[in-house]
Amino acid sequence: MNANPPSPRKFVPVVGITAFIFGLLFILAGGATWAVVTAQLKEQNITIPADATFLNLGGKEVSGPLTAYAQADIINVHAMEGTGGKTYAELGALINEAETEEEKAELQAQRASVMNASFLRASLFTSIVAYGVSALVIGLGFVLVLTGLAIRKLALMSDEHEAALASRRAAV
Repeated sequence: MNANPPSPRKFVPVVGITAFIFGLLFILAGGATWAVVTAQLKEQNITIPADATFLNLGGKEVSGPLTAYAQADIINVHAMEGTGGKTYAELGALINEAETEEEKAELQAQRASVMNASFLRASLFTSIVAYGVSALVIGLGFVLVLTGLAIRKLALMSDEHEAALASRRAAV
């Protein structure tokens, strides 16, 4: 069994190339994820209502992280308007306290509406998280590419330095 560590002459360039390749893969994977999420959002043909206030994106199509957030925000506004500001949990408590079946039915309808709004918002927030993760992966990919290039350059510089030293020793 060989107990000697790998030679830096061979190991360092391999590390640089490996980091570079993984960086490219990260950039491609992050970009592909971004593209898939965008395509899926666009496929839904969601137009943000005109009364949306987040970045004045009302009337725009949901096709990215900012428009997804604007849509999630206005869904919440509309849901809260429909219930007089009451949340899903608050409506559940009110249903238990309701005295008539008509009152219970009205509160249950409001509760179902708030639940649907919550599900829609959760889906939109999931896409926002996917955008964030893909941006992180793309950023890490760029860091790996630069790190790989730097390691490779340092390895080449080291080789040139060793060659210059050997040349000086031979001249003496």
